[in-house]
Amino acid sequence: MTMLDKRMTPAEIVGQLSDGMTLGIGGWGPRRKPMALVREILRSDLKDLTVVAYGGADVGMLCAAGKVRKLVFAFVSLDAIPLEPWFRKSREAGQIQVLELDEGMFQWGLKAAAFGLPFLPTRVGLGTDLAELGGLKTVQSPYADGETLIAMPALKLDAALLHVNRSDWRGNIQAFGPDVYYDEWFARAAAKTYVSCEELVDRMEDHYPGDAQANIVERAFISGVSHIPCGAHPSSMPPAYGWDMKAFKAYADAAKDPGDWAAVRDRFVGASEEAYLAGFGGKEAVTALPLPIF
Repeated sequence: MTMLDKRMTPAEIVGQLSDGMTLGIGGWGPRRKPMALVREILRSDLKDLTVVAYGGADVGMLCAAGKVRKLVFAFVSLDAIPLEPWFRKSREAGQIQVLELDEGMFQWGLKAAAFGLPFLPTRVGLGTDLAELGGLKTVQSPYADGETLIAMPALKLDAALLHVNRSDWRGNIQAFGPDVYYDEWFARAAAKTYVSCEELVDRMEDHYPGDAQANIVERAFISGVSHIPCGAHPSSMPPAYGWDMKAFKAYADAAKDPGDWAAVRDRFVGASEEAYLAGFGGKEAVTALPLPIF
């Protein structure tokens, strides 16, 4: 049986996306974000996106560039910089529609989509304004307890983007680090999932059979793979490299008034991925970034 070769260039991956789609972006704030694929979107004409993310600079940049119509989020943060500055500017200016969720509600929405369900019941959000502001409905337990619960609707994704440590050409992926967050649920909630990777190998079982436990989602969920070393920069990619807080601070400073994205776009996006990395010291500088200690 011939296996499907899923290797694609970043431009080919973005070429599979379309205006108006719902796009999930994996990672968590300033951690293991598929930033190279986000930058490829920023170099494209793609627009009117509904973005679903535990957001970081991925969300901020897409908002600043006018690519986002609606944002579904639990937070948008750079951690040491608590509120992502370009996202803040867009939201305060009323440039985007939003659905703000608790982190647990967000996770439940991804899982509902992954299970093919219209919603999942949860206590998370009860007693808050999130349900009312988000137009969420409640359901009553059909059992003796009769409990009232929030019906968290499925967060169905047209496509999802992830960045992983390693993949082979068939889409067998491996993600390392102390926490892979909810990347596997983004993949399962999406009609198609595209990944960028630090390392691309031939057949995973031939090279790293001892790391099979790092395969967080089956290759059937992966539609395309692109080899992009340092593709998470400036976010962290354990254990390969830490986040680039110097770059994040420069990025945040650029958002201060007048905060003209067009004036700083070349610095933080670049004409190509090679040009972008060169502006931050190249692969050697990125891979030397220390991992944060908590």
